[in-house]
Amino acid sequence: MADTATEVPGESAEAQPNGAAAEKLAKRRLWLTRLAIALAVVGAVWAAWYLLVGRNHVSTDNAYVNAEVAQVTPLVAGTVVEIKVVDTQAVKKGDVLVVLDTDKARIAVAQATADLADARRQFRRALATTGALAATVRAREATIGQTQAQLAAAQADFETARLDLGRREKLAASGAVSGEELSNARRALANARAAVATAQAAIAQAQSTRVSAQGELAATEALVRGSTEETDPAVMAARARLEAAQIDLGNTVIRAPIDGVVTRRQVQVGQRVAQGAPIMTIVPVGKVYVDANFKERQLRRVQVGMPAKVTADIYGSGVVYHGKVAGLSGGTGASMALIPAQNATGNWIKVVQRLPVRIELDPRELKEHPLRVGLSTEVEIDLSGE
Repeated sequence: MADTATEVPGESAEAQPNGAAAEKLAKRRLWLTRLAIALAVVGAVWAAWYLLVGRNHVSTDNAYVNAEVAQVTPLVAGTVVEIKVVDTQAVKKGDVLVVLDTDKARIAVAQATADLADARRQFRRALATTGALAATVRAREATIGQTQAQLAAAQADFETARLDLGRREKLAASGAVSGEELSNARRALANARAAVATAQAAIAQAQSTRVSAQGELAATEALVRGSTEETDPAVMAARARLEAAQIDLGNTVIRAPIDGVVTRRQVQVGQRVAQGAPIMTIVPVGKVYVDANFKERQLRRVQVGMPAKVTADIYGSGVVYHGKVAGLSGGTGASMALIPAQNATGNWIKVVQRLPVRIELDPRELKEHPLRVGLSTEVEIDLSGE
C-alpha cells in the first residue's frame, strides 16, 4: 500500500504536461478553425461582391480632365492698343479681350465707300449714255434720209445736165450752139456727177456713223440690261468691298468666342500681332470632360452610353461626378504619341496598352464644383449600363 501511495503522485506529475499540450493544441485548432471560417467568409463576401458588383465595373486612376479649348487669334493684323483681360480671368462669349489700332481699317472703309459711290455714279451715267446713244442713232437715221434725198436730187440734176449736154452736142455740128455754151453744159454735167458722188459719200458716212452709234448703244445696253442700281455687278462688287472693310474694322476689337477662363495670354500693349497668330487661350470650364486611359483588357464590355462615376483629387471622394461614356479613342496613347514606339525588334517585350475613353460630365455638377484642364481623376464605369 505504501508503494501504491508513492506511485500515484508520480503518475499525476507526468499527466499534467500532457494535459497542457492538449489544451494548447485545442486552442490552436480553434484559432485555425476561426481563421478558416473568416477566410471563407471573406472569400464568400468577395465572390458575392465580384458576382454582383465587381465584374460589372471597371475603374482607373489614369484619368485627366480635358476640354475643347478655344485659341484666340486676330482676324486682321494690327498693333495692340488695349488689353482688357488677364490670365485666370473668367469671361463670357462676346466680351472684349483686345483692341487693335483702327487707323488703317477706317481708311479702308472710307476708300471702299468712295468706290461704291463711284460705281453708282458710273451706272447712272451708263443709263444716261444709253438714252443719248439711242438719240444719236435716231439722228443718224434722219441724216441718212436727208442724204438720200440729196442723192436723189443730185442724180436728177445729173440726168438733166447729161440730157442738156447731149442736145447741145447734136446742135454744135450745125453751129447753132456756141463753144462756150457747150463748155458750160459739160461743166454742169461734171458738177452734177460730183454732186452725186458727194451725196453717195454722205450716205455712206451717215450709215457708218449709225452703225457705230448702234454698236455703242448695244454695248451700253448690255451693261445695264436687266440691272438696277442695286443689282449692277460693279455696284455689288464695290458694296462687297465696303462690307469686307467694315468687317475688318470690326475685327480690330477681338472678343471672346466662348465662355471660359483666360489662359496663356501671350500679348502685350504695343505689340504688332499677325493675322492668325495665337494670342491667348480660353478654357470652357463649364464644358470639360475626362479622358480616362483604361487598359485594353478592361474595355471588352465598355460601350458608348454606359454610366460612369468620376472623383477628382482636388475635391476628394466626397464629391462624385456622374457622367457617361461619350466615345473611345481611335488609337492608343502610344500609337498617337509624337514619336510612336517601335516594337519590331528582337528585344520586344509586350506592354499592356491603354486606350483613352472620353467621359462626358453633368454640367450641373460641374457648375457646383468646377474642374480645370489637367486635373487628376478616378473613373469607374458601370458595365451593366444601369
